[in-house]
Amino acid sequence: MAQASGSFEVNITPQTGNTVEGVSLGRLALDKQFHGDLEATSKGEMLSAGTEVGSAVYVAIERVTGTLHGRSGSFVLVHKGTMTSAGQELTISVAPDSGTGELAGLAGTMSIAIVEGNHSYSFEYTLAEAA
Repeated sequence: MAQASGSFEVNITPQTGNTVEGVSLGRLALDKQFHGDLEATSKGEMLSAGTEVGSAVYVAIERVTGTLHGRSGSFVLVHKGTMTSAGQELTISVAPDSGTGELAGLAGTMSIAIVEGNHSYSFEYTLAEAA
């Protein structure tokens, strides 16, 4: 497994939303800029749901375009997050067969951290060797 890390900025723009019987549903647009081992931009869509007691879930899909350790191309990240009073769980993985260009055959998982408002990522990945 190769390892990539760095920082990113994200702009989240609400698209639609509603609340019925204490559950809020939302759709949001994502616009990211990655720095470090992954120099890229991404565009994506997020769906979210939250409850009156503070639990929430989200799913998102984003297309990342740029360079990963100097290899250029694009790939898709798939997010699934759950937040409850007991803790948080987040899974971010590369969508199968979504890599293009020099990133064809990319597979892996990404974790993110937010500390004092600053976002960072850690990305463990493999790249299939070209045939």
